[in-house]
Amino acid sequence: MEILRLGTRGSKLALWQAEHVKNALAAAVPDLQVEIHIIKTTGDKILDVALSKIGDKGLFTREIEKELLEEKIDIAVHSMKDLPSRLEEGLGIGAVLPRENPQDVLISDIKGRLMDLPDGAVLGTSSLRRKAQIKYVRPDIQVADLRGNVETRIRKMREEGMDGIILAYAGVKRLGYESLISEHLDYDLLMPAAGQGAIAVEMRAVDPEVFEIIRLINDEQTRIEVEAERSFLAELEGGCQVPIAAAAGFRGDSLILKGLVASLDGQDILRAEMTGSMEQPAQLGQDLGRQLLEAGAGRILDRIRHMGASE
Repeated sequence: MEILRLGTRGSKLALWQAEHVKNALAAAVPDLQVEIHIIKTTGDKILDVALSKIGDKGLFTREIEKELLEEKIDIAVHSMKDLPSRLEEGLGIGAVLPRENPQDVLISDIKGRLMDLPDGAVLGTSSLRRKAQIKYVRPDIQVADLRGNVETRIRKMREEGMDGIILAYAGVKRLGYESLISEHLDYDLLMPAAGQGAIAVEMRAVDPEVFEIIRLINDEQTRIEVEAERSFLAELEGGCQVPIAAAAGFRGDSLILKGLVASLDGQDILRAEMTGSMEQPAQLGQDLGRQLLEAGAGRILDRIRHMGASE
């Protein structure tokens, strides 16, 4: 293969990720030419409505996956947290690049910590996961729906007089906005989305020529962590529409997985942690998901779905 066609969204962050994959492939296969194809998704077209009101995670991937299945592109590059926990039939994740710090961060011109913001402070985010956890630790905070790319959210924060916004550290760092960070939020305050900070390279499930190329840029530790988190998400049948968080990491040769399920108002939060084998990350995710379901997560999730809520 001389030319590899790479599909991506057209935002600055998506293009950074696409170029990052392109450069990694160039280093691994110097003679390979990578073409970047920009594909507009439903999530890119609807910018004035909270994600919770318009659908699931497929909003940012469906059109790209269609091009992949129709063989108009050879691979697709996504933020891992945007990928549904169960992929379209005929598709698979061929590689996961080394992960950036998965934490969320607070950006605020006040330059204070989350717990030090004034009573009734206004924070911007469109994520139900973030909203629920913020409400749990700071019930007084007002959460305003906020969508758009990183620079758009920062601009809206200032134009609309918000006290701060919550973003993923990975995107903030990749776009050069680290100097605006007020606080890196510990998992005790705000646990990240499954797959946050990781870049996924999606491919057709059966395409050995492409797989032989992209496997060269796979980071095994990140792949294992993300597989555990996504398995946890799948066990809970979660997506953008429910406040679910997960974070995996290594402790020696053991894999540690933390999981969280919350009610929309942050009144009920269930947390659990489990240790498992790095050889069976999917099993660890399933086991932790079942443990939380048995502890009452099922009732919380059923209540959310009955309300017709979606993130």
